[in-house]
Amino acid sequence: MKKILLLSDTHSFIDNQILKFIKLADEVWHAGDIGNIKVTDNIKQLKPLRAVYGNIDNKEIRSEFPLDNRFTVENIDVWITHIGGYPHRYNSRIKEEISNNPPKIFISGHSHILKVMHDKKLNLIHLNPGAAGKHGFHQIRTMLRFEINNSNIENMEVIELEKRV
Repeated sequence: MKKILLLSDTHSFIDNQILKFIKLADEVWHAGDIGNIKVTDNIKQLKPLRAVYGNIDNKEIRSEFPLDNRFTVENIDVWITHIGGYPHRYNSRIKEEISNNPPKIFISGHSHILKVMHDKKLNLIHLNPGAAGKHGFHQIRTMLRFEINNSNIENMEVIELEKRV
């Protein structure tokens, strides 16, 4: 079993609230718009990290993290990208690949809107953790936490942090 903390759109911001939840996870997944490499450096000091770069990320971040990160955890195929869309509205860049070879979990960020959606056609779960940072139009900073246990996704929780100031 693995406890996963999923976040996105930190936009150079990390605080003790985020760090508290990182310490409780086995792995942290970041769906892009990191903003400053110090954010991921802080995470990596505490837990293993899987991440992708987003549209605001600089050359340093893009040289460390890929545009797409596809991997397997506990027999579950996971695909993380920053701008991926969501069921029935996937980004044109990934539309063919996701249709021909769908993962079990498809994760994207970018919208700053938390979404957990089942794509019945492709038999996958789409996750967007919203935005954990303070930059953007979102009102509440959010993340997702869940467990992966023997090919099952369990105990999904929405984490609401304080209002964005």
